Amino acid sequence: MPTTQQLQDFTQQVRRDILRMVHKVNSGHPGGSLGCAEFITCLYQEVMEYSTKFNMDGNNEDLFFLSNGHISPVFYSVLAHSGFFPVEELNTFRLLNSRLQGHPTTHEGLPGVRMASGSLGQGMSVGIGAAQAKKLNGDDKIIYTLHGDGELQEGQNWEAIMYASAKKVDNIICTIDLNEKQIDGTTDEVLAMGSIKAKFEAFDWDVLEVKKGNDIDAILAGLAEAKALTGKGKPVCILLHTEMGNGVDFMMHTHAWHGKAPNDEQLENALSQNPETIGDY
Repeated sequence: MPTTQQLQDFTQQVRRDILRMVHKVNSGHPGGSLGCAEFITCLYQEVMEYSTKFNMDGNNEDLFFLSNGHISPVFYSVLAHSGFFPVEELNTFRLLNSRLQGHPTTHEGLPGVRMASGSLGQGMSVGIGAAQAKKLNGDDKIIYTLHGDGELQEGQNWEAIMYASAKKVDNIICTIDLNEKQIDGTTDEVLAMGSIKAKFEAFDWDVLEVKKGNDIDAILAGLAEAKALTGKGKPVCILLHTEMGNGVDFMMHTHAWHGKAPNDEQLENALSQNPETIGDY
């Protein structure tokens, strides 16, 4: 079981990977990736039960689906450092014929990726379907999903949210990255959604909040609480309050780095704030 410091070191290396991957090809989405680095690190390094001998069925394993697929850099980095594929392959991010496309895809057979995502709003439906399949198969493992808060502006989510509670899909934990920002501004500026917590509760989900969504211990406590709620007849939602661009001072508190790569000088600045911990690729 890794210590908090080891998880923080892992997260710091993931941040370096994100920055270097996006800078190399001058393309990608660093903001949300940085904001979710602690969360996905905790999932793969501490919480989920899985095998790196990857198969699409995922029988008797916890499964993760990344719905907001544009934050693929954080997903790829965590998968690589968790042993799904060589860390050196991160060098191929967004290159032609690479398995590491800008949005995760399945046709190239990248270990760890079970859905092509990034067409926002679809991960909830996929996750719920996978959760029901586990129930039908007598598999007691859990489905974890991650969604952007702006992504909830897509209507398909709410059909799925209604379905999950009606059908008592209680083996799924859906986490919302609540950074209150999207590509064109704040979520309130683009399309205000009111209280997301009240909405999920109105759809009869169990909802909990992690106010410090970039704090390792707070995330682990929230995930443990969420897991304790599974199997009780209701789907579970975590509202994870994160900071877009976390760990890089000039990327935080703004939506500007949602989909913009740092230049050479900015990369050097950002990396200086996140010294190497477990080895660059």
